[in-house]
Amino acid sequence: MQDIRQTLRAFYKSPAVRTRMLEFLGGKTPSTATCDYITADGVEWPVREPRTPDELFHSLEEGLDICRSLSDRESLIAHLDIEYVNFDFAAEAYLDPKRTFELQEPVARAIHRILEHCGIQALHVLSGRGHHYVWRIRRDSPVFSELCDLGSKAASDGNAPSRIEKAFAGLGLVMEFFGRLILEMARPHCRIPIELTAVEVAPSQRGREMISIDLSEYGDPLPTRTVRVPFSGYLKPWQQSYAVGEDNIGKIGPIIFVPAGENETSGAVAAMRDPERAARWAEHFSTDIPDATSGTGELLREYKSSNLRAFHDFFYSRQHDPVASWPHTYDHTSLETLPEGVRDALLFPNDLLLRPTTIRAVTEILVPRGWHPRHVAGLIRSKFERDYGWGNQWKDYSPKMRADFYVRIFSGLKTSVADEAASITEAELEGSNTHHFERVLI
Repeated sequence: MQDIRQTLRAFYKSPAVRTRMLEFLGGKTPSTATCDYITADGVEWPVREPRTPDELFHSLEEGLDICRSLSDRESLIAHLDIEYVNFDFAAEAYLDPKRTFELQEPVARAIHRILEHCGIQALHVLSGRGHHYVWRIRRDSPVFSELCDLGSKAASDGNAPSRIEKAFAGLGLVMEFFGRLILEMARPHCRIPIELTAVEVAPSQRGREMISIDLSEYGDPLPTRTVRVPFSGYLKPWQQSYAVGEDNIGKIGPIIFVPAGENETSGAVAAMRDPERAARWAEHFSTDIPDATSGTGELLREYKSSNLRAFHDFFYSRQHDPVASWPHTYDHTSLETLPEGVRDALLFPNDLLLRPTTIRAVTEILVPRGWHPRHVAGLIRSKFERDYGWGNQWKDYSPKMRADFYVRIFSGLKTSVADEAASITEAELEGSNTHHFERVLI
């Protein structure tokens, strides 16, 4: 474990690597960075303890895994996370990266079509398990104000949310629409299941493997969420060695979080596993987060005219029952007629209700029985906010937001976005699109 940190210390001495990391933080120096904070973790389980950007270089000398806050002083940061998940063999992505990224090619193609259709230029970065797309929306723009209005109900957590928190919640609704478009466009071409969030699936060629469109960050308060910095070391296999397997750690080797252009995935995968090559990669690829305010406005317009927007209005048309009434409302939910798995989750929510698969099962049972989906979320929230031995689970997170997010995602799957996905595909095939997804190069 010490060897990987020594490798990263040497890698981080590259001036180009340090320059690229600073670009992603939003400044030319640590003191001018626009992110609110960074985190730096080693091979132990990450604690994500905030540090000031001024601590970046010291953190690099320690050979740590560097992330930045999604919260930013100048922009609203949009982030889309796609990753390969294997519930039976966690090491699979790291031991066979070529196959891992080949399986995701239909998803990446769909994402690039949507980005191009909307005119969004995104920074495309590869991790050890998948793809990340990052762009920003100016906080002084009309698009930001529209997102604030859109997210005013979703951001409410008993306190008065700030404008940036409302905008982040509104962005979460739009990114859910983006995720649904990806599902519609990529699913027919994927060799393994693709789902919104990491939902357990049936076994396939190499166990229970799937591709997750991970939108989970939009189910938590903005100040708690981070994104890994390009050219940071990727220490997740070591941090999750209990799942990856100690015997496999030595087979993996160093992994670097590297940017890739539209047609550079294979080269980026090679650079990701070779620190010397990644250092040379840093001399050619900018990591500035592109301003895609206008393109986000186009995506927002697509969302506003969609069936999913109508469903979201329906979802937020109700409120959770007041906390004081729970003993007379949610606590009186009849469990006798529920399937055993759902009944167990409501009786023993820790840790069953923390699993997206379980929340999906609860939602899919109760909504057809006449429950409004917002009240399904209220029921789950009532479990999250009771003493089931959660410890620090909810210290920095919101039970209400988390329950709303997952129930909204899963109950909304019945709402079709096929027409919108088809229109994007047809426009791309006809060559009627004038926007182009450009590689981010110096």
